[in-house]
Amino acid sequence: MSHNLFETFAAKMRERTDADFITTRDGRRYSYTDALNQSAQLAGALTELGVKQGDRVAVQVDKSPEAILLYLACLRIGGVYLPLNTGYTGDEIRYFLKDAEPALFVCRPKIADEARALAIETGCPAVATLGKSADGSLINAAHKATPREDIVALGERDLAAILYTSGTTGRSKGAMLTHKNLASNAETLVSAWHFSANDRLIHALPIFHTHGLFVACNVTLMAGASMLFLPKFDADIIFEELPRGSVMMGVPTFYTRLVQDERLTPETTANMRLFV
Repeated sequence: MSHNLFETFAAKMRERTDADFITTRDGRRYSYTDALNQSAQLAGALTELGVKQGDRVAVQVDKSPEAILLYLACLRIGGVYLPLNTGYTGDEIRYFLKDAEPALFVCRPKIADEARALAIETGCPAVATLGKSADGSLINAAHKATPREDIVALGERDLAAILYTSGTTGRSKGAMLTHKNLASNAETLVSAWHFSANDRLIHALPIFHTHGLFVACNVTLMAGASMLFLPKFDADIIFEELPRGSVMMGVPTFYTRLVQDERLTPETTANMRLFV
Protein backbone atom coordinates (compact mmCIF):
# COMPACT_ATOMS: atom_id res chain seq x y z
CA MET A 1 0.00 0.00 0.00
CA SER A 2 1.32 3.41 -0.95
CA HIS A 3 1.20 6.23 1.58
CA ASN A 4 1.79 8.99 -0.97
CA LEU A 5 -0.47 11.84 0.16
CA PHE A 6 -1.29 12.56 -3.47
CA GLU A 7 -3.10 9.19 -3.65
CA THR A 8 -5.67 10.51 -1.18
CA PHE A 9 -5.97 13.82 -2.99
CA ALA A 10 -6.27 12.12 -6.39
CA ALA A 11 -9.16 9.96 -5.18
CA LYS A 12 -11.04 13.10 -4.15
CA MET A 13 -10.16 14.84 -7.44
CA ARG A 14 -11.64 11.95 -9.43
CA GLU A 15 -14.76 12.09 -7.26
CA ARG A 16 -15.23 15.87 -7.50
CA THR A 17 -14.36 16.14 -11.25
CA ASP A 18 -15.71 19.51 -12.51
CA ALA A 19 -16.27 21.05 -9.07
CA ASP A 20 -14.22 24.15 -8.25
CA PHE A 21 -10.88 23.58 -6.56
CA ILE A 22 -9.32 27.05 -6.84
CA THR A 23 -10.86 30.25 -8.18
CA THR A 24 -9.48 33.78 -8.24
CA ARG A 25 -11.00 37.24 -8.34
CA ASP A 26 -9.63 37.80 -11.84
CA GLY A 27 -11.57 34.87 -13.26
CA ARG A 28 -9.07 32.02 -13.20
CA ARG A 29 -10.59 28.67 -12.29
CA TYR A 30 -9.17 25.22 -11.74
CA SER A 31 -11.59 22.34 -11.32
CA TYR A 32 -10.51 19.16 -9.55
CA THR A 33 -10.07 17.49 -12.94
CA ASP A 34 -7.90 20.43 -14.04
CA ALA A 35 -5.77 20.00 -10.91
CA LEU A 36 -5.35 16.29 -11.58
CA ASN A 37 -4.38 16.80 -15.21
CA GLN A 38 -2.17 19.86 -14.77
CA SER A 39 -0.31 18.38 -11.83
CA ALA A 40 0.55 15.52 -14.23
CA GLN A 41 1.85 18.03 -16.78
CA LEU A 42 3.95 19.77 -14.15
CA ALA A 43 5.18 16.42 -12.85
CA GLY A 44 6.37 15.67 -16.38
CA ALA A 45 8.20 19.00 -16.49
CA LEU A 46 9.84 18.34 -13.11
CA THR A 47 11.00 14.93 -14.35
CA GLU A 48 12.49 16.45 -17.50
CA LEU A 49 14.29 19.01 -15.32
CA GLY A 50 15.96 16.15 -13.46
CA VAL A 51 13.85 15.86 -10.30
CA LYS A 52 13.70 12.30 -8.98
CA GLN A 53 12.05 10.63 -5.99
CA GLY A 54 13.50 12.07 -2.79
CA ASP A 55 14.91 15.19 -4.46
CA ARG A 56 14.18 18.56 -2.90
CA VAL A 57 12.44 21.26 -4.94
CA ALA A 58 13.03 24.72 -3.46
CA VAL A 59 10.25 27.18 -4.34
CA GLN A 60 10.27 30.95 -3.82
CA VAL A 61 7.37 32.27 -5.88
CA ASP A 62 4.44 34.64 -5.56
CA LYS A 63 1.09 33.22 -4.48
CA SER A 64 -0.82 31.67 -7.37
CA PRO A 65 -2.99 28.63 -8.10
CA GLU A 66 -0.13 27.28 -10.23
CA ALA A 67 2.15 27.22 -7.17
CA ILE A 68 -0.31 24.82 -5.51
CA LEU A 69 -0.33 22.66 -8.65
CA LEU A 70 3.48 22.58 -8.43
CA TYR A 71 3.22 21.38 -4.82
CA LEU A 72 0.87 18.62 -5.96
CA ALA A 73 3.23 17.67 -8.80
CA CYS A 74 6.09 17.30 -6.30
CA LEU A 75 4.00 15.00 -4.12
CA ARG A 76 2.95 13.01 -7.15
CA ILE A 77 6.50 12.06 -8.16
CA GLY A 78 7.86 11.65 -4.63
CA GLY A 79 9.73 14.95 -4.62
CA VAL A 80 10.20 16.95 -1.42
CA TYR A 81 8.57 20.38 -1.53
CA LEU A 82 10.54 23.21 0.09
CA PRO A 83 8.59 26.51 0.22
CA LEU A 84 10.61 29.66 0.86
CA ASN A 85 9.38 33.04 2.08
CA THR A 86 9.16 35.55 -0.76
CA GLY A 87 10.77 38.11 1.55
CA TYR A 88 14.03 36.19 1.88
CA THR A 89 17.11 38.01 0.61
CA GLY A 90 19.78 36.61 -1.67
CA ASP A 91 22.03 35.81 1.28
CA GLU A 92 19.23 33.90 2.99
CA ILE A 93 18.42 31.98 -0.19
CA ARG A 94 22.10 31.10 -0.54
CA TYR A 95 21.97 29.46 2.90
CA PHE A 96 18.83 27.45 2.11
CA LEU A 97 20.16 26.22 -1.22
CA LYS A 98 23.43 25.13 0.39
CA ASP A 99 21.71 23.48 3.33
CA ALA A 100 18.85 21.68 1.54
CA GLU A 101 20.78 20.80 -1.64
CA PRO A 102 17.72 20.94 -3.93
CA ALA A 103 17.72 19.43 -7.40
CA LEU A 104 15.68 22.39 -8.65
CA PHE A 105 15.10 25.99 -7.56
CA VAL A 106 11.83 27.52 -8.79
CA CYS A 107 11.79 31.31 -8.50
CA ARG A 108 9.92 34.39 -9.71
CA PRO A 109 10.77 35.41 -13.28
CA LYS A 110 12.05 38.81 -12.18
CA ILE A 111 14.89 37.30 -10.11
CA ALA A 112 15.86 34.60 -12.60
CA ASP A 113 19.37 35.95 -13.24
CA GLU A 114 20.16 36.27 -9.53
CA ALA A 115 18.72 32.80 -8.93
CA ARG A 116 20.89 31.22 -11.62
CA ALA A 117 23.99 32.84 -10.12
CA LEU A 118 23.09 31.52 -6.66
CA ALA A 119 22.40 28.08 -8.11
CA ILE A 120 25.84 27.94 -9.73
CA GLU A 121 27.47 29.10 -6.50
CA THR A 122 25.63 26.56 -4.31
CA GLY A 123 25.70 23.60 -6.69
CA CYS A 124 21.96 23.56 -7.43
CA PRO A 125 21.75 21.89 -10.86
CA ALA A 126 18.62 23.55 -12.29
CA VAL A 127 16.53 26.74 -12.10
CA ALA A 128 13.03 27.33 -13.43
CA THR A 129 10.67 30.29 -13.12
CA LEU A 130 7.01 30.54 -12.18
CA GLY A 131 5.09 33.81 -12.30
CA LYS A 132 1.84 34.75 -10.60
CA SER A 133 0.02 34.99 -13.96
CA ALA A 134 0.59 31.36 -14.99
CA ASP A 135 3.79 32.37 -16.78
CA GLY A 136 7.44 31.39 -16.55
CA SER A 137 9.76 28.71 -17.89
CA LEU A 138 8.21 25.98 -15.71
CA ILE A 139 4.76 26.55 -17.23
CA ASN A 140 6.27 26.57 -20.72
CA ALA A 141 8.05 23.30 -19.96
CA ALA A 142 4.83 21.78 -18.62
CA HIS A 143 2.99 22.56 -21.86
CA LYS A 144 5.62 20.60 -23.80
CA ALA A 145 6.30 17.81 -21.32
CA THR A 146 4.97 14.26 -21.42
CA PRO A 147 2.52 14.08 -18.50
CA ARG A 148 3.36 11.87 -15.52
CA GLU A 149 0.03 10.12 -14.93
CA ASP A 150 1.56 7.74 -12.38
CA ILE A 151 1.72 8.36 -8.64
CA VAL A 152 4.96 7.16 -7.07
CA ALA A 153 4.43 4.58 -4.33
CA LEU A 154 5.87 5.79 -1.02
CA GLY A 155 6.10 4.73 2.59
CA GLU A 156 4.46 6.73 5.37
CA ARG A 157 7.86 7.94 6.58
CA ASP A 158 8.98 9.23 3.19
CA LEU A 159 9.44 12.98 3.13
CA ALA A 160 6.77 15.16 1.56
CA ALA A 161 8.18 18.57 2.48
CA ILE A 162 10.81 20.49 4.38
CA LEU A 163 9.78 23.65 6.19
CA TYR A 164 12.50 25.85 7.67
CA THR A 165 12.11 27.20 11.20
CA SER A 166 12.10 30.91 11.93
CA GLY A 167 15.68 30.85 13.17
CA THR A 168 15.08 32.67 16.46
CA THR A 169 17.83 30.74 18.26
CA GLY A 170 20.32 30.58 15.42
CA ARG A 171 20.29 29.48 11.79
CA SER A 172 16.97 28.21 10.45
CA LYS A 173 16.69 24.44 10.56
CA GLY A 174 14.84 22.30 8.04
CA ALA A 175 11.94 20.49 9.73
CA MET A 176 11.25 17.30 7.79
CA LEU A 177 7.56 16.51 7.23
CA THR A 178 6.52 13.05 6.07
CA HIS A 179 3.52 12.05 3.99
CA LYS A 180 2.02 10.53 7.15
CA ASN A 181 2.62 13.77 9.07
CA LEU A 182 0.69 15.85 6.56
CA ALA A 183 -2.05 13.27 6.01
CA SER A 184 -2.67 12.84 9.75
CA ASN A 185 -2.80 16.60 10.28
CA ALA A 186 -5.28 17.17 7.44
CA GLU A 187 -7.50 14.21 8.39
CA THR A 188 -7.68 15.41 11.99
CA LEU A 189 -8.57 18.99 11.02
CA VAL A 190 -11.20 17.91 8.49
CA SER A 191 -12.87 15.99 11.31
CA ALA A 192 -12.43 18.66 14.00
CA TRP A 193 -13.64 21.49 11.78
CA HIS A 194 -16.39 19.44 10.06
CA PHE A 195 -15.03 20.33 6.63
CA SER A 196 -17.05 19.08 3.66
CA ALA A 197 -17.27 19.42 -0.08
CA ASN A 198 -19.82 22.20 0.47
CA ASP A 199 -17.26 24.51 2.07
CA ARG A 200 -15.73 27.48 0.29
CA LEU A 201 -12.56 28.75 1.96
CA ILE A 202 -11.58 32.41 1.68
CA HIS A 203 -7.79 32.03 1.39
CA ALA A 204 -5.88 35.24 2.08
CA LEU A 205 -2.76 33.72 3.69
CA PRO A 206 0.72 33.30 2.19
CA ILE A 207 1.50 29.79 0.92
CA PHE A 208 5.08 29.47 2.14
CA HIS A 209 4.21 28.41 5.69
CA THR A 210 2.20 25.75 7.50
CA HIS A 211 -1.12 27.56 7.84
CA GLY A 212 -1.55 28.78 4.29
CA LEU A 213 -0.17 25.68 2.58
CA PHE A 214 -0.32 22.53 4.67
CA VAL A 215 -3.41 23.43 6.70
CA ALA A 216 -5.58 25.44 4.30
CA CYS A 217 -4.78 23.64 1.06
CA ASN A 218 -4.45 20.10 2.40
CA VAL A 219 -7.70 20.34 4.35
CA THR A 220 -9.49 21.69 1.27
CA LEU A 221 -8.13 18.86 -0.86
CA MET A 222 -8.93 16.20 1.72
CA ALA A 223 -12.54 17.37 1.93
CA GLY A 224 -13.05 18.13 -1.75
CA ALA A 225 -13.94 21.72 -0.85
CA SER A 226 -13.11 24.87 -2.82
CA MET A 227 -10.85 27.87 -2.25
CA LEU A 228 -11.05 31.49 -3.30
CA PHE A 229 -7.40 32.47 -3.69
CA LEU A 230 -6.68 36.09 -2.76
CA PRO A 231 -3.17 37.55 -3.27
CA LYS A 232 -3.18 39.03 0.24
CA PHE A 233 -5.47 40.20 3.02
CA ASP A 234 -7.59 43.17 1.96
CA ALA A 235 -10.47 44.00 4.30
CA ASP A 236 -12.61 45.53 1.53
CA ILE A 237 -12.34 42.38 -0.58
CA ILE A 238 -12.93 40.12 2.42
CA PHE A 239 -16.21 41.88 3.18
CA GLU A 240 -17.26 41.49 -0.44
CA GLU A 241 -16.53 37.76 -0.33
CA LEU A 242 -17.89 36.80 3.11
CA PRO A 243 -21.44 36.25 1.80
CA ARG A 244 -20.06 33.70 -0.71
CA GLY A 245 -17.71 31.91 1.69
CA SER A 246 -18.24 29.47 4.53
CA VAL A 247 -14.76 29.34 6.09
CA MET A 248 -11.91 31.80 6.50
CA MET A 249 -8.43 31.15 7.85
CA GLY A 250 -6.27 33.98 9.11
CA VAL A 251 -3.82 35.33 11.66
CA PRO A 252 -4.77 37.58 14.61
CA THR A 253 -4.05 40.79 12.70
CA PHE A 254 -6.67 39.81 10.10
CA TYR A 255 -9.35 39.48 12.75
CA THR A 256 -8.28 42.62 14.60
CA ARG A 257 -8.94 44.54 11.39
CA LEU A 258 -12.30 42.86 10.82
CA VAL A 259 -13.70 43.26 14.34
CA GLN A 260 -12.85 46.98 14.29
CA ASP A 261 -14.86 47.45 11.09
CA GLU A 262 -18.53 48.42 11.26
CA ARG A 263 -19.22 46.19 8.26
CA LEU A 264 -18.74 43.09 10.42
CA THR A 265 -22.37 42.29 11.17
CA PRO A 266 -24.52 39.17 11.64
CA GLU A 267 -25.87 39.79 8.14
CA THR A 268 -22.42 39.98 6.55
CA THR A 269 -21.34 36.72 8.18
CA ALA A 270 -24.64 34.86 7.83
CA ASN A 271 -23.15 32.25 5.48
CA MET A 272 -19.90 31.83 7.43
CA ARG A 273 -19.68 28.78 9.69
CA LEU A 274 -16.03 28.90 10.76
CA PHE A 275 -13.23 31.41 11.33
CA VAL A 276 -9.84 29.83 12.08
